[in-house]
Amino acid sequence: MPAPKNAMEIFKYLDKSNCRECGEKTCLAFAGAVFRGQKNIDDCPRIDRHVKEKFSTDVGDQTPLEENWDAFLEAMRQQIAGLDLSAAAERTGGHYKNGRLTLKILGKDFSVDDHGQLYSDIHVNPWVAAPFFDYVINARGDAPTGHWVSFRELKNGKDRYPLFQKRCEAAMKQVADGYTDLFDDVVHLFSGRQVERQFQSDISVVLAPLPKVPVMICYWRPDEGLGSSLNIFFDETADRNLDTGSVFSLGAGLTQMFQKLALRHGFTEASA
Repeated sequence: MPAPKNAMEIFKYLDKSNCRECGEKTCLAFAGAVFRGQKNIDDCPRIDRHVKEKFSTDVGDQTPLEENWDAFLEAMRQQIAGLDLSAAAERTGGHYKNGRLTLKILGKDFSVDDHGQLYSDIHVNPWVAAPFFDYVINARGDAPTGHWVSFRELKNGKDRYPLFQKRCEAAMKQVADGYTDLFDDVVHLFSGRQVERQFQSDISVVLAPLPKVPVMICYWRPDEGLGSSLNIFFDETADRNLDTGSVFSLGAGLTQMFQKLALRHGFTEASA
């Protein structure tokens, strides 16, 4: 099913009861929220299973990274081969030794040699490897300012935010909703640090998927009739050290890690 072109294409699949169980006043308002990426189609408790399946296979879900991963990886390796990794280490906050540039990713060593070969103590997730290459090659080296912004506020982030909200924030919230204690443990497993007081939520942490690209995750549990919510924020310098597409990949990579850890602990619903 092609991605919907407007809210009315979503509205026609709803039961039009205006039950408000989704948190919106009307089914039309819910359809608009789904189209803008502020709600997931699964938030409608009365939606037909077949409709869910149609929306879950939107053409818009497929990204260039998934479609062209092998070609992308080879292109990045060629660029790395022509790069001064010693100079890149100073710019990116890493260190260079024995022909390898090593960065800390979520507290773990992640290295690349002069031929573009990757080495890591953790599984080389494509959604992390792609931003790693982009960061090493293109990062300006700007230090984080501590001013947090949403993905939509980054350069060219507004158009991609609906997909980011679906693949990253909504998917990560699903893990947190179902397995809150595990989620609390998971965010601290990755060498996270506490956030400033004004950003505190029920669960809040700052992670460092790349040395100069911190990510803040804030989760609020359901409370007094209000639904839960989860937001992902980036330092305002993120789009100076990474292409916005790579920032998207970081969010997707973190989400996949959380989902896989939940599955490893036997929580099969986390991938639903």
